Amino acid sequence: MRFKVAALQFTVIAVSLIFTGAAAARTINLVGFGDSLMAGYQLPPGNGFPEKLQAALKAKGLDVAIANAGVSGDTTTGGLARIDWSVPDGTDGVILELGANDALRGIPPEESEKNLDQMIGRLKQRGIAVLLVGMMAPPNMGADYAARFNPIYRKLSEKHGVRLYDFFLDGVALDAGLKLDDGMHPNARGVDVMVEKMEADVTNFVGTISSVKK
Repeated sequence: MRFKVAALQFTVIAVSLIFTGAAAARTINLVGFGDSLMAGYQLPPGNGFPEKLQAALKAKGLDVAIANAGVSGDTTTGGLARIDWSVPDGTDGVILELGANDALRGIPPEESEKNLDQMIGRLKQRGIAVLLVGMMAPPNMGADYAARFNPIYRKLSEKHGVRLYDFFLDGVALDAGLKLDDGMHPNARGVDVMVEKMEADVTNFVGTISSVKK
């Protein structure tokens, strides 16, 4: 009788451990939310940043799914208008990359900051973690515009206590060989560089989500 009770207890514990392990290993769902730089402008299917980042993280053993919610030409105003329905329920974290088109169009940085501020706020209200991705104003916009635009990402990161990756095109922006003929968007090799540069930051981001979700 004692043997049967002990066996039953062992079975219960084993099943419990199996289910606990399964819950701990559940997929972390991310959304890459941005403009053409996120969408994979003029690149073959599967060569966009979210897709290649997902592959890189999976190769490291991370159970991560990254949806591509990039829209070419999108501004922070457009992003704010679609943030609620473009980021579905069940999303654990958002890689938020917007602002490049604002700078190209000369939109007042104060407006861009306000829009990003509201997007971050809405995501946090839904319990969704945010990795904010910074952009830099193009040189032709002048020093005054850059002085107003470039710091907004750091300010918002500190205000909301969210992680910041300083510059999405780090390692690509000044290398013509890593960009399309338009001189603005990354080619497939450029995306590889972006993924390599950002992989550690996203890994840490996923780690913070995993620890909270346990």
